[in-house]
Amino acid sequence: MRRLKPAAKTAGFVVLTFLALVGLLSITRGTPLSRVALGRGSPTPAVSDSTFRDILALSSEIHLAPGNRVQQLLNGDGTYPVLWTDLRSAQQAITVQMYYAKPGAVADTMATILAERARAGVRVLLLLDAFGTQSMPKAWRRGMLEAGVDVRLLRRLRWFAMHSFTERSHVRVVTIDGRIAYTGGFGLADYWLGDGRTKDQWRETNVRFEGPAVMELQAAFAAAWVEATGDLLVGDVFFPKASFHADVGPAVAGVLYAAPSTGSTNAERFLALTIAGARRTLYIANAYFVPDDDFREGLVRAARRGVDVRILTVGPETDIRSTWYAGRARYEALLRGGVRIWEYQATMMHAKTIVADGVLGSIGSLNFDNRSLAFNNESNLVVWNSAFGAQLDSTFLSDLPYAREITLEEFQRRPMVERLIEMSASAFSRVL
Repeated sequence: MRRLKPAAKTAGFVVLTFLALVGLLSITRGTPLSRVALGRGSPTPAVSDSTFRDILALSSEIHLAPGNRVQQLLNGDGTYPVLWTDLRSAQQAITVQMYYAKPGAVADTMATILAERARAGVRVLLLLDAFGTQSMPKAWRRGMLEAGVDVRLLRRLRWFAMHSFTERSHVRVVTIDGRIAYTGGFGLADYWLGDGRTKDQWRETNVRFEGPAVMELQAAFAAAWVEATGDLLVGDVFFPKASFHADVGPAVAGVLYAAPSTGSTNAERFLALTIAGARRTLYIANAYFVPDDDFREGLVRAARRGVDVRILTVGPETDIRSTWYAGRARYEALLRGGVRIWEYQATMMHAKTIVADGVLGSIGSLNFDNRSLAFNNESNLVVWNSAFGAQLDSTFLSDLPYAREITLEEFQRRPMVERLIEMSASAFSRVL
C-alpha cells in the first residue's frame, strides 16, 4: 500500500493539473473565425443584395421577415417614458429579462409598474441575471413577488457552477402582450436617465419594435426562462398566433440571439459577414471595442477596398478603464489601415450599434469584444431597411461633434506609460 502512495499522489497531481488547464482554456477561449472565405470568382454579396439576407439567415440564425415597425430610442429621455407607457398598457402578459440593475428610481419604477400589472391579472415574468443584479436588495424582489410577479434569478453564483461568473446572460428583453418588444443596452440604473450629452447621463441606443420579430425576442426570453426554471413557455398568452404573421410596418427585421459555444458563435458570424458585405459605409458605435486580430484585419480590408469605416467608442468617461485601455492597444493598427476612430467625450457611451451601407442596421446588447462574442448570451435586433439605416447613419454622425477623432500622428505621441498600461490590459482582453 505504501508503494501506491507516490503513484496516487502523482496521479492526483496530473488530474488536478489537467482540470486546471481545462478551466484556464475555458475561461480564456476566443472564437475561431478568421475570415469570410470567398468562392472562386464569387465575392461576398453586398449587404444591399437579397442574397446577403439569405446567407445571414443561414449562418447566424437571424430569420429576417417583413412586416415590422421599428423605432430607434435614444438615451433615457427617449426610452423610459415610452417603455413605462407600454408596460402600463399590458393586458395579457409581460416578460422582462435584465442583465443589470442597481437601486434607484429606474429600478423602483419598473418594480411598481410590474407589481401593479400583476395585481390587475396580467401574467408578469421577470428574469434577472444573478451576476449583473446582485446589488439589488431582496426587499425589491419581495415586493414584486407579493404582488404576483414571477421573479427568477438566472445563473446563480455558486461554487460548483463557476462558469456562471464568465458566461453571463447580457440579454435585454421586454415584451408586452406579444405585440411590442424592446431590446438594446439599457438596464435598471439611474445613470441611464437623461440626454446622453451630459456627464453621468449615459449615451445609449435602444429599439422598440412591433411585428413578427417580437416572437423571436420572446423565444430568446423563453430559452433563458427554461434554463432558470425548467418551464418551457408556450401558448397564446406568450406567443399570440396573430403576432407570428403580423404586418404592421415596412421593415424586414429579425433577432440575433447569440449564445456561448465551443466553436464559432452567431454573433461572430453576424459581425464578420456585415463587415465583409459593406461596400460604401460601415459605422460602428460600441462601448467596449476590443476587436481581436482577425476582426482588425477584416475592418482594415474593408477600409482598403474603399469602405468608409468609422468607429465611435468610449472615451475617458468610461466605466471600465481596463477595457478602454485594451481597446486602445488596437488603435494604431486600425488607424494605419485607414479606419477612423472617435472617442465620445461628453459622458459614458454605452450604445452598441452597427450600420452598413445605410441599409443593414443593428441595435442591441452585443459588444465588440471577446466576452460578448465568446461568453455571453446577447440580443440584437437586425433590420434590413434603408429608412431605418438612414436613421442609424444620422444618429452616428450626430454623435461625432461630442467625440474626439483619434489621429495616427497624435496617437503615436502618447506617453510611454499609457502604452505600457494598454499592453497590460490587452494581455487580459479575452476575459475583460
